[in-house]
Amino acid sequence: MHDGAYEAAIYAGQHVSKENTIHCIVIGIRCIVMARKNTPKSASAVASTCELIAEAALKILESEGPAAVSMRRVAEAVGITPMAIYHHFPNREALLDTITNQEFAHLLSYVERRRVGGSTEKRILSNIEAYIDYALDRPRIFDYVFAEPRPNARRYPDDFRARRSPTFNPLTDLLSELMKSGEIRKDDPYELALAIWAHAHGYVALYRAGRFNLGEDEFRALVRRSLKRLIHGLK
Repeated sequence: MHDGAYEAAIYAGQHVSKENTIHCIVIGIRCIVMARKNTPKSASAVASTCELIAEAALKILESEGPAAVSMRRVAEAVGITPMAIYHHFPNREALLDTITNQEFAHLLSYVERRRVGGSTEKRILSNIEAYIDYALDRPRIFDYVFAEPRPNARRYPDDFRARRSPTFNPLTDLLSELMKSGEIRKDDPYELALAIWAHAHGYVALYRAGRFNLGEDEFRALVRRSLKRLIHGLK
């Protein structure tokens, strides 16, 4: 069925403007009606077109940055008319919201792959190194998702404390667990998770801005040493 912005935003717990919510609901209903009226093959084509649009927008974002993502440009990449794209996404903001939320799910898969047991240090490092993996693998997308203003982005503290961030929750949960077991001292797990994440994010942002004369391996080793100092201070 329709892979639109409303469903993606709700899944990721992201704010959606009232106007965009109404538009996305209307588009979603339209897709449902189309699917019911058409054959299974036609219904599948509706969903496939939505996916193709999102994939094309993501490729443009990854190769050229967000300014290059326009409804006309994406429509041309998919091979549909500029007007046809609005049958799937009400506007550019909704399209960018959809691919952004898909990227949060992608980042979460990095976290899950990196998850390890063992010492406090290893468990915290694995979480943050997943974030660094993602940032270096998908630099332009990382910049847009984490380093540029977005109207529907989640904000601290309300969204984070309400557990609306699927990528922030694993680190918060890990720190809460470590506090309960006495492996690190008691503190506010949300503020502590934010401090650790911001520490790593600062390094990545500086690296992306060309402020380190280091190769990737050397950069990763530097961040790892810095995080170890931070983690040791928590005990």
